[in-house]
Amino acid sequence: MTVSSFACADLFLIHNQIGRLLIHNLCLIASYSRDEDEEERVYKYKELISAANNFSGGDKTKEISEQLILTMKPFEMLTPSRGAEKAKGLCALGIMTKAPEPGKVKTRLTPPLTPEESAKLNICFLRDLSSSIAKASEIAPARGVGIYTPVGSEAVYENILPCDFGLLPQRGEGFGERLTKAVEDLLAIGFQSVCLINSDSPTVLPSTFAEAAGQLSKPGDRIVLGPSDDGGYYLIGLKKLHRAVFEQIDWSTERVFEQTITRASEVGVDVHQLARGFDVDDRGTLQRLCDELLGSDARLEVASHTREFLSELVNREGRGRIWPK
Repeated sequence: MTVSSFACADLFLIHNQIGRLLIHNLCLIASYSRDEDEEERVYKYKELISAANNFSGGDKTKEISEQLILTMKPFEMLTPSRGAEKAKGLCALGIMTKAPEPGKVKTRLTPPLTPEESAKLNICFLRDLSSSIAKASEIAPARGVGIYTPVGSEAVYENILPCDFGLLPQRGEGFGERLTKAVEDLLAIGFQSVCLINSDSPTVLPSTFAEAAGQLSKPGDRIVLGPSDDGGYYLIGLKKLHRAVFEQIDWSTERVFEQTITRASEVGVDVHQLARGFDVDDRGTLQRLCDELLGSDARLEVASHTREFLSELVNREGRGRIWPK
């Protein structure tokens, strides 16, 4: 008998006794019913349900909820109250990601893409970025992490991110607060350093991510930044939580990188700059991406999933819509 056999009925029984987070996690466990250790997880699940029925909320509910998260597969679910299986001495290379649902991601690419195509392109970006991070982790002290939103979308990433990635839910309201909380949580989990990476730059090389992790493994405090052509950055890496670098920043403007450099200078931390990259978030940068991946001088060493997706579109209907001459 699987976890799914218990989940629906138990959700109704405990709905008025525990918070939304626990409900989410029970649903997620039900979605992973094919795990090879299913019998053991069912036993653990029934124990936790029994415990949940005895508490109405507060710290105990949070504790039970976190235990439920840890029973999920295939990813290790990361939570600040517990150390990770693989974190000590490593740099967390974390992709900031929103679940790739049509109409909710890459909306500035619609048009020329449809909402469904934009979501598929976002999936390709995540696959290419996570592949580069996985390769970087083979040559540098690092581990990949998906820093995701919303809670409840964990199963979406099963066929997108490598199974050795950890998953960490985003916290906070504004973008700056979400970045701050992500650094705070990953350091609390036990990582030696943290790099936060956007999900808009699929052509960043594995060697660049390895360079970031390598810089952060050196003695002494420092910040690593990967500048983007639009005035922002595709990566920020820290060894300590310097909240100031996420404060008083005009997010989504051409001033982000410059303002971040200023904040770092104000707190007295040196900045190591990586190779320049670019974000793909509008019609113009989509065309640039096509030039780099499909043109006569195509970069064949990166973004294979993205290249395949764009090539299929062009082969099916020509260049006019996404890659005009």
